[in-house]
Amino acid sequence: MLNVGLIGIGFMGRTHMTQYLRLEREGFPLRLTSICDVDAKKFQGIFTEGNIHNPSTQFDFSPYRLYSEVDRMLEEERLDMVDISLPTYLHAEVALKALRQGVHVLCEKPMALTTGEGEAMIEAAREYGKKLMIAQVLRFWPEYEYLKETVAGGRYGKVLSAYFFRGGNPPVWTYNDWMVLENTSGGGMLDLHIHDIDMVNWLFGIPGSVATIARSVLPGSAYDIISTNYTYPDGKVVNSQIDRSLQGDFGFEMAFRVNFEGGNLVYDKRVLKDNPKDGKGFVPELSQDSGYYREIKYFAEAVMHDRPLDRSAPEDTLVSLRIAEAEKRSADQEGSPVRIA
Repeated sequence: MLNVGLIGIGFMGRTHMTQYLRLEREGFPLRLTSICDVDAKKFQGIFTEGNIHNPSTQFDFSPYRLYSEVDRMLEEERLDMVDISLPTYLHAEVALKALRQGVHVLCEKPMALTTGEGEAMIEAAREYGKKLMIAQVLRFWPEYEYLKETVAGGRYGKVLSAYFFRGGNPPVWTYNDWMVLENTSGGGMLDLHIHDIDMVNWLFGIPGSVATIARSVLPGSAYDIISTNYTYPDGKVVNSQIDRSLQGDFGFEMAFRVNFEGGNLVYDKRVLKDNPKDGKGFVPELSQDSGYYREIKYFAEAVMHDRPLDRSAPEDTLVSLRIAEAEKRSADQEGSPVRIA
């Protein structure tokens, strides 16, 4: 039985909590035992909502040991793993504390604010012999997994072009605007764009260079609207864009379009369409489980059975952070290409 501690019960923490409760109901050998959050009002059910639908906002916290201090939680609890769902600037600090206490760590994306912090997290996981995984959830999202299988399997031949989009309302609902501000979230680059940066990395590997144009819209932020071109030796045309300043009833959207020699895949309005070059397009049958559920179960099984984290190794997601840093340098230079070292 894995004893799990959840650190952070904001919007994403509650999303993760929903998955732990489901796993427990299904008889998975895992138990959420303790929860930590600096804001005690959340344990009274007082939350603010995000821009992605959370299946549950009503939780009974009475079965859990509740903490407002991470250090105390780590000292008093006998935990096998922790789930860190905190603001980005706290990821490295808290992950290092947990790893040094001999606890496996699942940490929300992005890995950290800098690659230096990410490297320290990986080194600590190696030193203390514990698993560390960054929850880059698209690697477990059924539609993106289908895309990965199509690219890797060569069913439609080589990729000719790829386009990714992610955008929504300004993230102004968070505590002290932490998701808006560059020094606490990394701005739009790490708050939102990191998803598609990681997808480009997962699908195609490290690009030779990046060229990014971007602008800031929200006060105190950095780069809320971003467009990046990625270069590869085979000449495929790859672009990703985000816009987290969309107003009104837009809500939240994510999409991709990938064109192969023998067909294309288009994901729009939460529907994936597979379009063969010589045949009728169709909507493939995919798992109905959420990416959040699948990533948490994957990590828990890796801990239980001491399996390698092939799907989302921390060394790989560190590369995604390195690509993001290169994009930031390119944007700072008004779109000048930056090679990936």
